[in-house]
Amino acid sequence: MTEQQTVPESRMTGSQALIRALEEVGVEVVFGIPGGAILPAYDPLLDSTKVRHVLVRHEQGAGHAAEGYAVATGRVGVCMATSGPGATNLVTAIADAYMDSVPMVAITGQVASPLIGTDGFQEADICGITMPITKHNFLVRNADEIAKTVAQAFHIASTGRPGPVLVDIAKDALQAMTSFSWPQPLDLPGYRPVTRPHSKQVREAARLISEARRPVLYVGGGVVKARAAQELRVLAELTGAPVVTTLMARGAFPDSHQQNLGMPGMHGTVAAVGALQRSDLLVTLGARFDDRVTGKLASFAPGAKVVHADIDPAEISKNRHADVPIVGDCRDVIADLVVAVQNEHAAGRKGDYSAWWKTIDRWRETYPLGYQTPEDALAPQYVIERIGKIVGPEATYVAGVGQHQMWAAQFISYENPATFINSGGAGTMGFAVPAAMGAKVGRPDDTIWAIDGDGCFQMTNQELATCALEGIPIKVAVINNGNLGMVRQWQTLFYNERYSNTDLQSNRIPDFAKLAEAYGCVGLRCEKAEDVDAVIEKAMAIEDAPVVIDFVVHSDAMVWPMVAAGTGNDEIKYARDMAPAWDSED
Repeated sequence: MTEQQTVPESRMTGSQALIRALEEVGVEVVFGIPGGAILPAYDPLLDSTKVRHVLVRHEQGAGHAAEGYAVATGRVGVCMATSGPGATNLVTAIADAYMDSVPMVAITGQVASPLIGTDGFQEADICGITMPITKHNFLVRNADEIAKTVAQAFHIASTGRPGPVLVDIAKDALQAMTSFSWPQPLDLPGYRPVTRPHSKQVREAARLISEARRPVLYVGGGVVKARAAQELRVLAELTGAPVVTTLMARGAFPDSHQQNLGMPGMHGTVAAVGALQRSDLLVTLGARFDDRVTGKLASFAPGAKVVHADIDPAEISKNRHADVPIVGDCRDVIADLVVAVQNEHAAGRKGDYSAWWKTIDRWRETYPLGYQTPEDALAPQYVIERIGKIVGPEATYVAGVGQHQMWAAQFISYENPATFINSGGAGTMGFAVPAAMGAKVGRPDDTIWAIDGDGCFQMTNQELATCALEGIPIKVAVINNGNLGMVRQWQTLFYNERYSNTDLQSNRIPDFAKLAEAYGCVGLRCEKAEDVDAVIEKAMAIEDAPVVIDFVVHSDAMVWPMVAAGTGNDEIKYARDMAPAWDSED
């Protein structure tokens, strides 16, 4: 929250108090749709000169837009919906934000207090529904509680481990009169997030780093959330250890840096996966040992001691025992760790990783990322690779979920934190377009590209109308293979090529370029490799309208490398029927 001056007490309605409170906590934009129960709040919102409202076409779009805004800016994203179906349509985005630790406040209208529990029209117990997927939620029945609840909600969402908070307000509370003053007290006796790490644990971590021979800095999304990229680079260069960046941490450490091995996990690089597996020390920073990184947990990094730093104590040793647990904000942890490692070096204790790097460099040279180029079709990896090259690392890329998401993680070089926004934990199809819209609202001067699949795009493309009408000129690259690509890949590999209900035929219907034009956007289409650069450059030259490019690509392209679900990382396949030839030196 921003610093606030004391506001003298004044009388107003609960709905006016809600909007004033949003203004006082520094909210600049709300994504939402009005409806009966939340309608009282929309009347004073019309008069606000500080809060912009973006009228979306679906509440899920509002939630994902709030996520995109939050990740792009580091501030709390805000979405608003009415009761019943309006609130339940936010659930997917709330769950997505919860899984990926995105600071978000969702404000929903609720039926009037006398109707709560009676199955009134458009009533839903949204607090009960979202209890497992919110950091906290509130049901407000009294107008006097509205301002205080807003202050608490934003504090909870933005401190400690970030996450979504729901504020559900009964309609009669919005209509009743109340006294408003600011600031409001933060009376949260049970909420005391730890941010400062314990110095003894940090010193022990530094000792293990100096003694290790095969360490890896295993970097997760918590480093991005903590805005600790600069500190991470200092630590990496001080230690000389290899760095892997998870899907949620792409850009936290520059891809161009020699120590960056790329992304680990199910579709990670062979070098990143191999380094984790054969390490003797994992320095885990803001990561949670997700199954998509570890593969079969019992066989993950079997010879490694673990230093685990996370702001959420519940994550420490949840999946993998931590030899050195450190609870704290990653920025503080890494900064303290730099000092502790410097002290180790000053005492003559510095790790020798030369043999380790020799092994890693052999893996990198032998098993680089690559792809096959089909003779008669456009390779989707080539399209994404060229977008990254032409658009450059200063842009922000927002991906949907599926093959295109993995190719965007693999073939675009990320040099800056928070420039790759995607749905990691929940894996939500339909994320890209509304999240890109939110990111563009948060960073209006930046270039925002949505890398979407034809399946994902058809779930939320109605928000193109919002973009066109609100003046939000995002670029959308639809990687159109006519299929639910990742599901088709699994059917190819594990279901004997029985393609049950994965053929969308979206390379025929609809015509995405014409659909974009119908929404008031510029629609382009590309089917040949020789036209890719020109169409990307044409899209880049258009700055006053959203642009959609329909890239019609090869239908059978696959994401490699791959660790099949339920198997260990040692079973990684570099390509179909081809596993890395680990030798005795590895």
